[in-house]
Amino acid sequence: MHHFHYSNQNLHCESVDLAAVARLYGTPTYVYSATTIGENYRRLADCLPGLDVGICYAVKANSNLAVLRHLHNLGAGFDLVSQGEIRRVLAVGGDLSRSVFAGVGKSEDEIRLALASGIMAFHVESEPELARINHVAGTMDCVAPVAIRINPDVDARTHAKITTGKSGNKFGIPLAQAERVHEALGKLKHLRLRGVQMHIGSQLTEVAPFVDAVGKAAPFVAELKQGHDLEYFSIGGGLGVVYHDALASGRAEWWNVQAAGQRPLTPETYGAALAPLLKPLGLKILLEHGRFITANAGVLLSRVEYLKRSEGKNFLVIDAAMNDLVRPAMYESWHDIVPLQRDTSRRALIADVVGPICETSDCFAKDRQLQELGEGELLAIMSAGAYGFSMASRYNSRPLPAEVIVKGSTFELINARESTEQMLANEKVPTFLRG
Repeated sequence: MHHFHYSNQNLHCESVDLAAVARLYGTPTYVYSATTIGENYRRLADCLPGLDVGICYAVKANSNLAVLRHLHNLGAGFDLVSQGEIRRVLAVGGDLSRSVFAGVGKSEDEIRLALASGIMAFHVESEPELARINHVAGTMDCVAPVAIRINPDVDARTHAKITTGKSGNKFGIPLAQAERVHEALGKLKHLRLRGVQMHIGSQLTEVAPFVDAVGKAAPFVAELKQGHDLEYFSIGGGLGVVYHDALASGRAEWWNVQAAGQRPLTPETYGAALAPLLKPLGLKILLEHGRFITANAGVLLSRVEYLKRSEGKNFLVIDAAMNDLVRPAMYESWHDIVPLQRDTSRRALIADVVGPICETSDCFAKDRQLQELGEGELLAIMSAGAYGFSMASRYNSRPLPAEVIVKGSTFELINARESTEQMLANEKVPTFLRG
């Protein structure tokens, strides 16, 4: 659920009229609902009653400092995958002793920074990585906390580009090899085993793959616990969110589930299915969700530049582009698109909603039915709070968009729109090319 709704035919985020945000800060602009983020976080934190649960928010979903500070205030730790993400969390006073460092390509500098900052554990994805962490810890005269990331070879039934738990994916250590890796770890004196981790993919809309993966991993976890002071089992993230008809009902689901007529997978259903498998382990359970917390908490505001009518085809050209929100171009993903001012008296328009970038893939929706909109009118691309700004680029030399956060009737700019001067600041023409 979320806090975007129409009031007097004007789209609001909580109690703020989004047209007022667009007038003040321009477009394209991301807007986030602090209340929605908080409610989504609490639903996850409460979904496994009777278990000791820790939330490590996946920073890659939305790494704005205000979002991170909000989640830190709520009690979250963080799931980190780069030096930059570590420094962002440190900048907001985040607690790295409740945070984990994942990713298949950790550099020595990143490992060194994470150790110096008191990271709870490295989620290790290969034997060479074990050796590297052991070496860096040795040079720092310390013992590095690690967890083995296993790959349970489970089909997450999600988009091929965001699945991570199959044997052909680059992530994790195959379950059949995990024992060998465990033995190798025992010979490295600068490492200490704290846990086991897995993550099978993103935007999962059924509970069965989660159950299958935990069922496969649990015996290995229980076996490890017998010989080690194991502290936690992280089951990763991946809980899917509503993209279709999110504004209208909050009860439709991503395209494959909507087509099947199923209800969305909720944290409550997810927790009820997994709790019986997790309780016998007697360990702390970590959840590493990002999309579920922030996706439906954000929208991207945009302005219509032109309504272009062609033979047999209409194009609604807007000022947002694939550099601002790449998901539709990269994943063929659906986002609801709605007017900021709803007018039911207008006739319907069927059009492709496209951006100004010189790529055919710069398209947010094909043959989408909307109310007829004209030049200068405003619209919102819904469910854009995850993998929106965090994946934005400067393609076509377009400055990065602005970001705003809302709480009740208050809103504040949390990231000013990038200027052309800022975009060019680190570049220079070398002396030998100057006339």
